[in-house]
This record gives sequence, C-alpha cells and structure tokens, in this order.
Amino acid sequence: MQITAQTLALLAGTNENDNMRSTLAGLQRGGVGAGLERPHRLAMYLGQLSHESAGWKYDRELWGPTAAQKRYDTRTDLGNTAAADGDGYLYRGRGPIQITGKSNYAQFTAWARKMDRAAPDFVKNPDAVNTDPWEGLGPIWYWDTRSINALADRGDFEAVTKRINGGLNGYADRQQRYARAALILMGRKPTDVRGYQMALGLTPDGVPGPITLASMHKALLSMPPVSFGAVPVIDARPPAKPAVSGQGKGIIYIIAALAAAVAAYLGVK
Repeated sequence: MQITAQTLALLAGTNENDNMRSTLAGLQRGGVGAGLERPHRLAMYLGQLSHESAGWKYDRELWGPTAAQKRYDTRTDLGNTAAADGDGYLYRGRGPIQITGKSNYAQFTAWARKMDRAAPDFVKNPDAVNTDPWEGLGPIWYWDTRSINALADRGDFEAVTKRINGGLNGYADRQQRYARAALILMGRKPTDVRGYQMALGLTPDGVPGPITLASMHKALLSMPPVSFGAVPVIDARPPAKPAVSGQGKGIIYIIAALAAAVAAYLGVK
C-alpha cells in the first residue's frame, strides 16, 4: 500500500490540505529510516498526529497568550531563559506534534543536520519548522528520539499516548483516530469498526475498545510494509547565483551536452 496525502484526508474525514502534504513529505524523507513503514507503528503514529493537529487543521500552537502559555516564557527546563523576554512565544509549539522550547528546537536542529547538513538552524529561525520537509520531519524526530516504536510494537496505546501527551488527554479521540488509521491500512472504510468486529467474531458495538484495538494491532503486525512514494530532493541552501535567462540556459544545456558527449567518447564516467 502506498500512503498519500489523500490517505491522511480519509483518516481525518476532511479534504486534503497543505499540512497533510507536509506530513507526507516528512514520511517520504524519514519514515522508512524511523521504521514507520511498518503498519502497526504507522497506525499509532498517524492516529496520534491526527489528534494532536485536530485532523491536520493546525500546524502550530494557537497563542492567546493564556496564563499557562505565559509561564512558558521562563521554562528553563525547556531551555528558555529565566527572564520574561519572549522565549515562550518565540519557541512556541510548531508542527503536528508541537516542538516547544528552545532546547527542543536546538535538538531538532542537530538531528536534522545529520540528515541534511543544509538544514535550517531552527533556534535562529523557529518558523522554519513549518517549512517542508521539516514540518513533517519534526514529529518523526520526536517519535524516534523518544523510542515510541518500542511502545507501538507491543500495542501499548496508553503508553504511547503518555509519551506524547504526558497524560491521557483526549484518549478516546486518539483511540478513534487510531482505529480509523488501522482500518484504512487494512483496506477497509475508516468508519467500519462494526463491520470489522463482525468479521472477527467480536461484539459488534462499533466502539474501538481494548479488545478491538488489540485485534487491530495483531492484524497490522502481520501486514507487509507500506511505501511513501519517491523521496523528494532536499536542498535548503539558497542558489549560489541569480537565475539564468532562457537564452543563457540554452547555452548551458548545449555546453553540458557537448561535455557529456566528449566524456562518453573518452570513456570518462
């Protein structure tokens, strides 16, 4: 099965949007390296992302600021300064699993530059988190560095939720979204919980409870890996020279063709 932005739209029950395409770009670049091509892990991942972003509606923290948000300004445990100097807003949550706090922006920068040395410095430019493919790679960084695959492998939905949320906020919605993702990966309609239960001989109540979720996990474990399409070319560096005119490009193409012909004649590889 190939995952597309339309797959995410089906999961969310909405139209395809740029946030979904960003998530897909991240999976194309880093999904296999993070082991997310395994269906049982991907269902957990997409279910959590769908909840955290309200179905890919949001890709950054909505800033009031609320009283709780104001306290982030002096969260030294997140790498922000002890002074009320705007760090809370500057390093507010961005991405579908929100990267929050200066230290997390620094850690994401270090991780991203191992993948691509031209990755932005997200501490200097936090808004770059919301550019492709980094918006889609941010949650993969979080998932990978928090070893969430190990929890997904044993189907521990509660532990996965706590690792992401710190608690069990929105737990029922996360379960519903996981079930939708699992059904889609199994080739079923995302709302067909009852039909799935009937096919498995479970009580057909249409509710993805613990028994149904465990059954879905077992089914996904036996499925082959999915694909995310071609890996996009990443080059975050600015062009070294101004764009060449149409006539200039024609000359360049001719020169390149002549050089290739000479190289082939001489046996140069």
